[in-house]
Amino acid sequence: MPDEVGRAIADALRDASGNLGAPYETGRRVEAIVDTARADAARFLGCSADDVVFGTNMTVLDFTLSRTASRDWKEGDRILVSRLDHDGGVSPWRELAADKGLELDWIDVTDDLRLDLDDLERKLDERVRVVATVASSNALGTIVDMKRVSELAHSVGALSWFDAVQYAAHEPVDVLSLDCDVFIASAYKFCGPHLGVAYGRHELLESWRPYKAKPASNSPAGRRFEPGTAPYELFAGFSATIAYLESIGGMEVLRAYEHELGQRFLDGLPESATVYGEQTMEGRLPTFLLNLEGVPATKIAETMGARGYGVWAHDSWYSLGLREKLPYPEEALRVGLIHYNTADEVDSFLSELGSFAQ
Repeated sequence: MPDEVGRAIADALRDASGNLGAPYETGRRVEAIVDTARADAARFLGCSADDVVFGTNMTVLDFTLSRTASRDWKEGDRILVSRLDHDGGVSPWRELAADKGLELDWIDVTDDLRLDLDDLERKLDERVRVVATVASSNALGTIVDMKRVSELAHSVGALSWFDAVQYAAHEPVDVLSLDCDVFIASAYKFCGPHLGVAYGRHELLESWRPYKAKPASNSPAGRRFEPGTAPYELFAGFSATIAYLESIGGMEVLRAYEHELGQRFLDGLPESATVYGEQTMEGRLPTFLLNLEGVPATKIAETMGARGYGVWAHDSWYSLGLREKLPYPEEALRVGLIHYNTADEVDSFLSELGSFAQ
C-alpha cells in the first residue's frame, strides 16, 4: 500500500472521527470524505457518483445486493454462475438458491479454459434471473467478454452481474460501456484499503428495497445499500489510492506496462513450464497459473518465498467449479505481476524458476 494511503487513513481517524449528519466540524469532515470517495469511485468505474455502493469487501457486497435484488424471485427461478468464478461470487447465489428454492446452474468453460458463451446461450431461458460471472479469472487471468455476457443476459430479461476483484486491479473500467447491472471490486487489489466498491445500474438501485435501518439516508441511490456506520477512514484511504493511481498515469498506462511485463514473463519461462489458460497476453491479465514438470508447486512456492518472491501454491484458488477442469493432480503455482514490479524482478524470478528445471 502506498504511504499516502496509510497517511490518509490515519489523518481521518485523528481529524474526522465523527459521523454523517453531526452538526460540528468532524461531522462536516466525514461528509467531505464520503462525497470525495464517491466521486473518486465514480471516476474509477466510469459511472455517476450516485450509483456507487461501498461495503466491507466484494463478498459482503455480493451477499447484500443479491438478497436485495432477489426479494421478489420465485421458486423455480434460475441463477447462472460460471466455472471461472471465485467462490466469493458463487456462494451468495448458492445460498440464495437454497433459501428460496431457486435453481443454480454452471456456465461451462471451453477446452482452452475461456468462458463458453455458446453454453451460456444454450442455458438462457425466461426463468433466468441473473447471470453472475467473474470479469476475469483470479486463478488463470482470463478476461471474460462482459459486454457479450450482458447482451445475452438482457436478451431474456436477466441481470448481468460481475465479480471484478481481479479485473479492476489491472484494466481500465467503464461500466457504462459494458452495459452491466452490477459490478463489484475490492480496493485492496489495487493498492488500497480493505474496502469493497460496487456500481449498480441507477434504475435498479432506485427500484430495489434495501435492507437497512431507518431513518438512515436513502440519497444518493447507492447510499441506500450501505447499512450502518461506514469505515470512513477507509473511504479516505480509497481516495488516496485513486489519487496515487492517477499520479502514475492511470489504469490505461498501467495496463500497457503490465502487459509488457506479462509477455516478458511468458517469453522467459523454462520449457518444462505448463501455463494453464491463455498462452499470450491477448485476452488475459498478468496473472499466471503454472506448474514445472516434476517439481511440486508447494516446493517452488516455499523456496521462492524464502528468496523474497511472493507466490503461492494452492489446489483450487477458490475457483471450485474451475478446479474440476484443471489438469494438474494436486496444486499449481500462481504468479501475479502488477505495476510496481520491474523487468529486472521478472528476469530474476525467471532465473530462479529456471534453477528448478535443471
